[in-house]
Amino acid sequence: MRGPSPKPAHLRQRANRATTHATLPSVEASARNKVPALYKRDKVTERWHPRVVAWWNAIWKSPMASEWLEADVLGLVYRTAELQQDFWTADEAQGRVAVETRIAKNEERLGLSPIDRRRLQWEIEKGDQAAERTSKRRQHKEASSKDPREALKVV
Repeated sequence: MRGPSPKPAHLRQRANRATTHATLPSVEASARNKVPALYKRDKVTERWHPRVVAWWNAIWKSPMASEWLEADVLGLVYRTAELQQDFWTADEAQGRVAVETRIAKNEERLGLSPIDRRRLQWEIEKGDQAAERTSKRRQHKEASSKDPREALKVV
């Protein structure tokens, strides 16, 4: 045999494999998630802004919540809730802008936007509705994909 001998099989594997790849539960399945109570504010008179409460409910009903560890929740999720509160209760636009960048950074780490999920290589399992839409789209495409040149006639 000419040339060097081949590498062993375990060395020929790709080194850039997906390390964070995960398949998340479907949106329908995640909608049944139990939403933990948002902790009480330090000051007795201070309540959570309604938009923070809506955000809290939305993230816990999202498929991404299945990937968070307790450490993520105790640190990053709670801290992001506080930042959301600062954002919605800020008196000036300048205060909101300063907090918005920190919120975006934290939400990126939690995989809360499509580009973040793509970067983390998280795929959301397709539900029944998504499968139905795909099959309808394919059927429509097949029906309308006739050759348009068939309509031409030789005169």
